[in-house]
Order: sequence, then structure tokens, then C-alpha cells
Amino acid sequence: ETDDQTALLSKPRNKGGNSDLASAGFNIINSIIGSGIIGLPYSMKEAGFPLGVLLLFVVAYITDYSIILLIKGGNLSSTKTYQELVKKTYGLVGYLILSTLQFLYPFIAMISYNIITGDTITKVFQRIPGVGLDNVLTDRHFIILVTTIIFTLPISLYRDIAKLGKVSLLSLILTIVILIVVMVRTVTFSPQVPKSENAWIFAKSNAVQAIGVMSFAFICHHNSFLIYGSLEEPTLKNWSQVTHMSVSLALVISIVFAACGYMTFTGYTEGDIFENYCRDDNLATFGRFCYGVTVILTFPLECFVTREVIANVFFHGNLSTVFHVVVTVVIIAVATGVSLMYDCLGIVLELNGVLSATPLVFIIPSACYLKLSKERWNHSDNLISCLILVLGVLVMAVGFVMTVLHPQECSHGKEMFYCFPSNVSLHNSTLPP
Repeated sequence: ETDDQTALLSKPRNKGGNSDLASAGFNIINSIIGSGIIGLPYSMKEAGFPLGVLLLFVVAYITDYSIILLIKGGNLSSTKTYQELVKKTYGLVGYLILSTLQFLYPFIAMISYNIITGDTITKVFQRIPGVGLDNVLTDRHFIILVTTIIFTLPISLYRDIAKLGKVSLLSLILTIVILIVVMVRTVTFSPQVPKSENAWIFAKSNAVQAIGVMSFAFICHHNSFLIYGSLEEPTLKNWSQVTHMSVSLALVISIVFAACGYMTFTGYTEGDIFENYCRDDNLATFGRFCYGVTVILTFPLECFVTREVIANVFFHGNLSTVFHVVVTVVIIAVATGVSLMYDCLGIVLELNGVLSATPLVFIIPSACYLKLSKERWNHSDNLISCLILVLGVLVMAVGFVMTVLHPQECSHGKEMFYCFPSNVSLHNSTLPP
């Protein structure tokens, strides 16, 4: 997710802030509609399209419910951040588990950003006259290293990431541009792509991994306390209004994006939807460029969070200048190393979804609320929390096993067969399921 992690960048105020309901809603939409959206068409392929759309509704509902549950838990325990809430409810063990997840989620996101940069920017360079496939600018390893050294590492070394505050707005504008590109290409390019067999089957066996990808796309829980604290009147009623409005709008955008992407490519849909468009597609190349920029600019935000978690757990929250540089360089070096060795985005999104997003969205808010709640056991909030908790544990366990046992195939930056019209007729006889 692009900017979920900004909750770590500043503490919520004790009294009301100066955000009206609309601007608070904009912040939540912004934190949901981030990099995770690019994998949503792939989640439709994993789950089966009709079931995929239903699951999107379920994940959106759980997101909506659990963000409100977090604030209820905060009010019950008089805490003002996700970390404080978990520490007060489950002690040091809970705090360390949450810290691990809050490290893993942005760290794996950094790996996925590098993979996306390698995939998208190389295809942008290929459209430059005179840049052939043997050119160093089309080598994903070279591109990942260069963008890391020139852009992401220097920006990540800032101590004050507030300088990246305008990234949110730019990120949202670019995401809308990408959405328009995908919608236009659904109409204009879809007829050229043969439909795969069983393209509209109701459900497929990888539905659990699909929930992981969707959870990765919808997570915004780090932001909740920050946005709640920024409201002019931070009441549960206002917060519920903001949450319902934002999650509903984010859901509409997500469904449009997922449906358009999947309808265009059906069973050939990749983890990164831009891998599906042909190299000579200038509109898609513009979309790739927009997405590449978004990803390069949001990478440092994720790095900031991973560094903050390390500082809080091991250095009592303060890093000296030397340690600040060392920790930053080590984090980025490891993330870059993994993304150079591994280039399949779908599996990275699945693993991040089931291992870190699912507990942060499903399990922890429900577990905290259940422990703090003074209501009778059969109160609706307690029952729904129990249900979400059990579902979260199931998704996490089954999703991890499925992802390891049945890793998805990847195109690894190859040109798709339907980009060569002479090949399409050959493929019609051997379509994948």
C-alpha cells in the first residue's frame, strides 16, 4: 500500500485536529488506493472472476469493520497508536509480534516495488528510438540498481520524511491516470487477446491467495489512529461515517480496476497488469511510466517505516547519524538483493498478503477488541470480531501453504504471445486453464 505507514511519521493529537470529514476520507482512500491495486486483476484470475468480486466486497467490509474496531479498542484502552494498543492489551509479546509484522509488511512491499520498477521502466526505455533489447537500459537488474542508487537510497536517507508529504496527492492522481489507461485498453485491446478456457468460472482453487493479494491492497490500519486524531471532532460516529464513505469509494475504484484488467486478459493476467500489455503499446507505456514514478517515490516511505520499527525495538527510538545511515543502507541492500534474484510479483504480493497484511487487517484488531470488550459474549461486535479472527487465521495458514506448494508461473518480462498476431491462432488450440 502506498502511504499506510505514515502513522509512524507523527503522533495523533490529544484534542481534535483540523481535518473535516472529507479530507480525512481522502486520506483513507489514498492509503488504500496504492501500489496494491496493480495486483487486483491477478487476484480475479486466482479466485475466479465472480468469486473474486464477492471476495473484494468481503475484504472491504472487514477492512471497514476492523478500522472502526481499532479506534474502539483505542478508546477502551485509552491508547492513541496501534503499537500502544497492542502493548497495553497483549504486553511485550504482542508488541514484538506487531513490530515484526510492521517491519515485514513495508519490507516486502519494498521488494515488490523494485520488481515493478525493473518490469515497468525497462519497457518504457524500449520505446525510445535506438534502444534495442541488447541495450543496458532494458536490463532489469541494471535499472533496479540505478534507480536505487540515484533515487530511492538518497531520498530514504532523509531523517524527516515529511518532505515527501506531497507524494500522497501525486500518487492518487497517477493512480487515476493508470485506471483510465486500463479502462481504455479494455475497450480497444481486449478483442485482440483470445479468451482463456474457463475464463468466467465461478470459483478457482487459489481463492485464499487472492484474499492475501486483496488484503495487501486494502490495508490502511497504520493510518487509522493518525487520521482519527486529525478529525475536528474525533468521535466514533464521525469516524464511522468517514470510514464507510472512504472504503466504499476505494472498493468501487478497486472493482473497476480489477474487472477491467481481468476482462482484458482473463487467464493470462500477470501479477503486474502492465506485464500484459505489448511493448509497442504507447498508451500502456505511458501508464507504465506513471506507475514507475509512483513506485519510486513511495519506496522511501516504506523504508522509513522499516527503519522506525528497528529504531523502536532495538535503539529505544533514537538512531545516531551513523546508525541511521548504516540501518538504511542495510535495509535497502537486502531488499534490492532479493528483488535482483527474484522477479515474480504475484508470489511476492501473495506472501505479503497472507503473512503480514492478513494479521494486521483481520487478526490483531479483532483480538485486541475481544480482550478489551466489556460486552456480553453474544454481543454482535464480539461475534463478528470472533468470525473475522477465525477467518484471518484460516487465510493466513492455508494461504501460506498454498503459495509454497503451488507457486504461480511468471512471464518474467517476456512479450506475451498475443502481441504477435501470427501466434494467436496457434495458441487458440492450446489455451491454459
